[in-house]
Amino acid sequence: MQDYEESLSFLGTWGPFQKRVFFLLCLTIIPSGYNLLSVIFLLATPPHHCSIPHHSNLSQDWIQASIPVQQVAGRPERSSCSRYELDLVQNLSALGTRPSHDLVHNLSSPEVLLSGLTQEGCKDGWTYSTEHYQSTVVSEFNLVCSDQWKQPLSSLVYFLGGLSGCFVSGQISDRFGRKPVLFGAIITLSIFSSALAFATSWPVFIVLFFMLGLGQLTCYVVVFVLGSEILMGSTRVLFSSLCMPWAYVLGILMLTVTAYLVRSWRHLSLAMAVPGLACIPLWWLIPESPRWLVCRGRIQEAELLLRSAALENRVEAPHVIFLSANVEKATSEKAESPTFLDLLRTSNIRHISLIMWFTWFSINVCYFGLSFNMSGLYGNPFLNYFLLSAVELPAYAASWLAARSLPRRPSYIFFTLLGGLALLLIQITLSQPVLTLILVLVGKFGILGGIGMLYIYTGELSPTVIRSTAMSTCAMFSRVGSSVSPYLLELAVFNQFLPWIIVGSLSLLSVVICIFLPETFRQPLPDTIQQLAVTQRFKWPWASTPPPKDDGKSAKDSTTAPEIICTTRL
Repeated sequence: MQDYEESLSFLGTWGPFQKRVFFLLCLTIIPSGYNLLSVIFLLATPPHHCSIPHHSNLSQDWIQASIPVQQVAGRPERSSCSRYELDLVQNLSALGTRPSHDLVHNLSSPEVLLSGLTQEGCKDGWTYSTEHYQSTVVSEFNLVCSDQWKQPLSSLVYFLGGLSGCFVSGQISDRFGRKPVLFGAIITLSIFSSALAFATSWPVFIVLFFMLGLGQLTCYVVVFVLGSEILMGSTRVLFSSLCMPWAYVLGILMLTVTAYLVRSWRHLSLAMAVPGLACIPLWWLIPESPRWLVCRGRIQEAELLLRSAALENRVEAPHVIFLSANVEKATSEKAESPTFLDLLRTSNIRHISLIMWFTWFSINVCYFGLSFNMSGLYGNPFLNYFLLSAVELPAYAASWLAARSLPRRPSYIFFTLLGGLALLLIQITLSQPVLTLILVLVGKFGILGGIGMLYIYTGELSPTVIRSTAMSTCAMFSRVGSSVSPYLLELAVFNQFLPWIIVGSLSLLSVVICIFLPETFRQPLPDTIQQLAVTQRFKWPWASTPPPKDDGKSAKDSTTAPEIICTTRL
């Protein structure tokens, strides 16, 4: 259906129908954004130290001195996982001695040098700071010290849920429709975020958290695909590169404010279910993708939907919207039923898929690595994450401006290169917190601008018959990257600059391989795998190929080429 958009030109691009779909789809993306930073706030680790029982009968001096002081990043901090042996401290306190950090003793009263005392683990549990959080999953289930490995594993399980959801939902969406998968994801978010509040143990929590991650990314991908297929022209670009990401960021900012007001993780989990529940009535207002209906051979349903849209836009629909040739082609496409394996079947789509998968993986390692590394910056965590999320608004605005008038490949390269260089420079500014925060925000700006362009680029490279599967597999690899990101902080044990070097290098590597992708600027969306543009061996980013003038001829050539190859081989 090379002329699908031409067949729908009678509808226009910005009538009442498009405005309704545009606005409602922006609303349905809010639950996905609202749940994203749950992995940060639910699993936050408050400052903590070993608990000293109230019945220990220690003097005030010994209560203060019973926790060892260690140097962390050049600053003295109380130990989180050890204390001086309690029985020994109780005996010293009963004898009337005083603790001392100095080698010089005060002759007026007996003193004990603390460095000579033996230490033990936190046998009586931990005391957690309530400065920023009343309770978190970490503080309630004691995921610290010897069980500290459970905290990044919980983040990993959440992202693996997103990975699994993308793999399954993409194929279901291409086979059964975009709309059922979208609202199934929204209901999943609401049910399992509510269920989190009643988790009685850490194993129960991670099972529910897996299901929450399964719905979070699925919702985003399906909204993007549905909007890209219903909307056309500049309206599609405005939706996919600006308004949908802004609505997503609005959800993130709403959760940051909610987490600031609701400091208990159980109450926050219940609050996370509200946006999804509010979106369920939109089922009766959001249509199925007519483009998908045509590709599945359901022509009558597509025409009925489009005639209803024409009435809403107050325009007259033609007597026959789709020609018989298009109907026959749609029927043959329906019989093919493309699957995940079709993304690797021919050399052209295989090259595109492999490049896009690595690009999505690398840029999401950078995105979530930045988010998790923000915990290493001092200050109010709610303010830090609010600023880090708010910088996404100008980033997506910049990507929208670039998408309106600039080719996709150079735009992606520019944004990602900006982010990568800023992240690499962080390693020489860690001693200056303000400058480091500025570079982090610049890096986040560049990475988010690149992600905004990457969504548009991926959607335009993917054929309609397998677009949802292609987007879902890209999102699946993005979740592989986000699954790795919680462990980036662990690499700081070897070198404090190592996390920043890795995220910066990955972003630069994605810039290099992006050069080999074909340009899609101002070209019609491909409907079949045969209509894909050919990947190129090498081309400078600024040397973009203009769209061909004779689309019909190029489409004809692309469909006859495989027959010639087969004949030659025979």
